[in-house]
Amino acid sequence: MSWRIGVLHRTAFTYGAPVLESYNEARMTPISSGGQQTLEARLDVNPAVRPLRYVDYWGTVVHAFDVHVPHTELTVTATSIVETTAASPQVADVGWRAMTDEPIRDRFTEYLLPSPFVLAEPELVPVAEDLAARYGPAEAGRAAAAWARDQLVYTKGATGVRTTSAEARELGKGVCQDYAHLTIALTRAMGLPSRYVSGYLSHDHQTTVEETTSGESHAWVEYWAGAWLPVDPTSLDEVAQRHIVVARGRDYADVRPLSGVYHGPHSGPVRVTVELTRLR
Repeated sequence: MSWRIGVLHRTAFTYGAPVLESYNEARMTPISSGGQQTLEARLDVNPAVRPLRYVDYWGTVVHAFDVHVPHTELTVTATSIVETTAASPQVADVGWRAMTDEPIRDRFTEYLLPSPFVLAEPELVPVAEDLAARYGPAEAGRAAAAWARDQLVYTKGATGVRTTSAEARELGKGVCQDYAHLTIALTRAMGLPSRYVSGYLSHDHQTTVEETTSGESHAWVEYWAGAWLPVDPTSLDEVAQRHIVVARGRDYADVRPLSGVYHGPHSGPVRVTVELTRLR
């Protein structure tokens, strides 16, 4: 069964004095991949500019734009319509020996090495060895997500966008970004290529068609065990129609929804709005 979902994601900045110029990249457009198809997508910027659209190294749609007029507000609004299905990857019957083959490790090197927010921790090695001894690669990835979920208490505001997997584990608190980073740290310690997925989590199954609900960005994980397998360590729910993929990368550093630099004063609180409407 497929879902059709309308997405509105708006980010607004307000400055105490005019900003003279800014240079930005937005990763706010869902991609077409696997069980997901983006039917419509648009990015609007105020002050008005014409963004340059391209696909980055990781396969994410990026809109790059510069603003060269003085402004005290910057608003970026991404709207899209996405069709999602519950894709079931066909998993090849691979074991740990295949995961250590040189062609595999060469192919996925970037998803096996530490990255800015996913650190190599000696403390995770015994856990990784135990899970690898008890499970095959596909099952071990799911077990790693369950382990990460047990280590953290979901707590908004306890961590920030620059919190590493090690810092979140030591704190014992975090949000979806931290659950994903900690899972990736453990799966990479087992030798499973793993990547961070950023997107949205839509309504529960009781939501009616044409109902709009407020939401927020969400993060989960995909690991390779003969095929890319998704897992959501925050809830351990199945990754299916409710998950909308926007970006993939090594960790959050590769998928920031909006990033850039500007010449001017510090901004006030950033206002982010996400609205999701189930259309079918």
